[in-house]
Amino acid sequence: MTTPSAPAPGPETEPQSPAAPRTPLAWLRDHSELGVCALLLTLGVLVLTDALTMDVDLTQRGPVGPKTVPVVVGAALLVVAVLLAVDVLRGGRGQAEAGEDVDLSEPADWRTVLLLSGVFLGSAVLIEPLGFPAAGALLFWGAAYTLGSRRVDRDPLIAAVLSLATYGLFDKLLGVPLPGGPLMGVL
Repeated sequence: MTTPSAPAPGPETEPQSPAAPRTPLAWLRDHSELGVCALLLTLGVLVLTDALTMDVDLTQRGPVGPKTVPVVVGAALLVVAVLLAVDVLRGGRGQAEAGEDVDLSEPADWRTVLLLSGVFLGSAVLIEPLGFPAAGALLFWGAAYTLGSRRVDRDPLIAAVLSLATYGLFDKLLGVPLPGGPLMGVL
């Protein structure tokens, strides 16, 4: 039996020199999931702070009071944030998205993100003077237009129906008061 001989030392077989020290920016780029950890940690702290400072009368208490669910959710957010941070720092990596219509080599579409943000903020500003039905219709229609729908004959109608249905569901059925605006007397 023949055993392969070791190659003669040469330029292609010499040991590699240690890698150059990495910059903090490169380290952060490789550990970008820590941003999600920071977000979860912040949300957990906010939820717990809000839940623990909630003023609850003794008459509203029971075995499970209004603080129970927020405290559980806040604590769970903190636990998940810590576990995810430990996993990321130990070298864990999230799987790359494998969607069939996603080209990961293309840059992000910031125009769409900014337009959607503008539509959302615009509807938040207009909800008080116009009421939820009108502001919601603008939100639904603006989002559909921003995401590529150009059917100006049906999109406003669908947006109005969705907005009125949402208003009716929350305001009338669930008892969550939403501003009706000028349509308050009509609806």
